[in-house]
Amino acid sequence: MMIGTNKPRSLARRLLVATSTAAALADAAAPLPAPLPATAPTRPPNILFCIADDQSFPHASAYGCTWVNTPAFDQVAREGLLFRRAYTPNAKCAPARANILTGRQSWQLGAAANHCPFYPPGYRTFMEALALRGYATGFTGKGWAPGDPGAGAGGKPRELTGPEFNARELAPPASGISKTDYAANFADFLARRPAARPFCFWLGAREPHRPYEAGAGRRLGGKNPDALGRLPVFWPDTGAVRDDMLDYAFEIEHWDAQLARALALLEQAGELDNTIIVVTSDNGMPFPRAKGTTYELSLHVPLAIRWPAGVTRPGRVVEDFVSFVDFAPTILEAAGLTAETAGMEPFAGRSLFPILRDTHQGKIASYRESLVFGQERHDLGRPGDAGYPVRGCIQDGLLYFRNFEPSRWPMCDPITGYLNTDGSPTKTLILVENRRGLNHWRWDLNFGRRPPEELYDFARDPDCVNNLAGDTAYAGKMRAMRALLHAELTRQQDPRLEGRGGEFDAHPYASRARGLYGRIVEKHERVPTPWAGDDDREAPGFDPERPGVR
Repeated sequence: MMIGTNKPRSLARRLLVATSTAAALADAAAPLPAPLPATAPTRPPNILFCIADDQSFPHASAYGCTWVNTPAFDQVAREGLLFRRAYTPNAKCAPARANILTGRQSWQLGAAANHCPFYPPGYRTFMEALALRGYATGFTGKGWAPGDPGAGAGGKPRELTGPEFNARELAPPASGISKTDYAANFADFLARRPAARPFCFWLGAREPHRPYEAGAGRRLGGKNPDALGRLPVFWPDTGAVRDDMLDYAFEIEHWDAQLARALALLEQAGELDNTIIVVTSDNGMPFPRAKGTTYELSLHVPLAIRWPAGVTRPGRVVEDFVSFVDFAPTILEAAGLTAETAGMEPFAGRSLFPILRDTHQGKIASYRESLVFGQERHDLGRPGDAGYPVRGCIQDGLLYFRNFEPSRWPMCDPITGYLNTDGSPTKTLILVENRRGLNHWRWDLNFGRRPPEELYDFARDPDCVNNLAGDTAYAGKMRAMRALLHAELTRQQDPRLEGRGGEFDAHPYASRARGLYGRIVEKHERVPTPWAGDDDREAPGFDPERPGVR
C-alpha cells in the first residue's frame, strides 16, 4: 500500500519487494520491548500528538499574532508550556515527520532523509515501539507522508503512526480544506481502544497546506488585510499577497477548531489530565523563501505541551532551543522506555523532561544553546532527480548554513517550475514580475542560486536577506559557527561529511513522478505537478537570472 497519491512504477515495485523482505527480517530480529503487565500499578500517560501541516512561528495568538485566532493552541500553552524556539530539522513533510518519529537527524535516516521515500526498514518509530509495549495507537488525517512505508512482519504495510482512522468526514468551510473530520475520527479511536490501556494518537491536520480557496480569509473569516502589518521584504506587498496570507490564517483557525474538539473529547473521556498533549507543525508556511528552505520562516514552528502530571508551574514560556529529534526521547521516557529498550536506533535528541519539571521560564538548560538542521532531496525538478543538500546551525542569534551543491537550483530548475516551492498567488506574482524585468532582486532571494555559505543575524535582519558570510566583521563568528556545525555532524556520522553524500540522491523517489526533469525537458511529457502550476514553469530559452536579455 502506498501512502500518498501515486503508485510506484515497475522499478519501485521491485525495490519494494526487496525492502519489504528486509523490513520483515529486521522487525523479527529487533529487540521487542516488554509488554505492559495486565494490571499495571501506575498506568503510563496517554500521548496526543497534534501536528499541523505547514504552519510557521509565530502564527498563533498565544505568540501575540493578531491576525490568527487560536484559542485551543492558546489553552494548551496556558495550561502547559509555550515554546518560543522550536525548530524542525528538515522543512518538508516526510523527512520532518521521520525526525519526530525516530528522534534522529535526517542524515542518520538513510532514505528517510528525503521527501517521498521508500521508508527504510531499520528505523522503528516511537509509535511502533509503544504499540509493542501495549499502547493503543492510531492516527487521523496525515500521518507519516508522503512516501511508501514498506512492509513489516507478515507482509502488511508498516503502521508508522498506528492504524488509520479516517472514515469520518465533514463539510469543509472552504474548498481548500480537507473533508477529514479529525475530531470525529479521534472519537472513534477513543471508543474502540481498550479502556485499561494507555494510548498514543497522532492527530495530523492537512491544514494550512495548500491549495487555498482564494479570498476565504477575508470573505469567510472576516479578516482585515491591514491587520497583517509589515510583510517580509522578499514578498511583494500587494492585496493579492495579503489575501494569500489571510487564506493561510483561515486554514490555521480551522485546524485549531478541530483541536478544541479533540481537547473536549479528552475531557469527556476523563483522560485530559492523564494525557501528554503536544501541538506543533511539521514545517513552515507554504510560501516562497519559507517551506522547503533553511530560512527562519521555514524551520521555526509553533510548539505547546500540556501535561498536568509532568509540567511544573504551567503557563511558563520557554526560550530554550527545541528540535523535533527531542520528541521521541521525551515520549519514550514518559512511557518508561529508552531507545534501547524500545528497540529503536540511538536518539540524536534529548528528553524535554528537565524543562517540563523545572520551575523557571526563559532559558533553562545550558546545553540547549544551539541546534543543527539540514536537508537532502525534497520535491523533484532537477536533472537526475538530484536534491539540494544543506547543513546548518543556529546559535547566539545567528543562522549559518552550508550549501553543498551551489551550482544546483535550490528550489528546483526554472524550466520545471521551481517545484520545491508550492504554487501560490505569491509565488506567481514574483515570477511574473521577474519575467517583466521588475524586481529581479526579489526573484533572486526566493528562487535564485545560493552561495556556498550563508550567515544571518536575526536581531538586525529578521527577514534573513543580508548574507554576512563575506563580512569581515563577522569572520570570527563565522568560524565559530562553521566549527560547531562540523563537530556536530562529525559526532553524528553524517555521510555528507564523509564524502558519501551521493547516497541520498541514489535513493529512489516513491512515486510516478520519478525522473520528472528528463520526462518534462527531454521527452516533452505532460507530467502533472499538482502542487505547482504549469504557469510557474519558465519558457525554454528564457534566462530568469538575466530577464532583461532576450
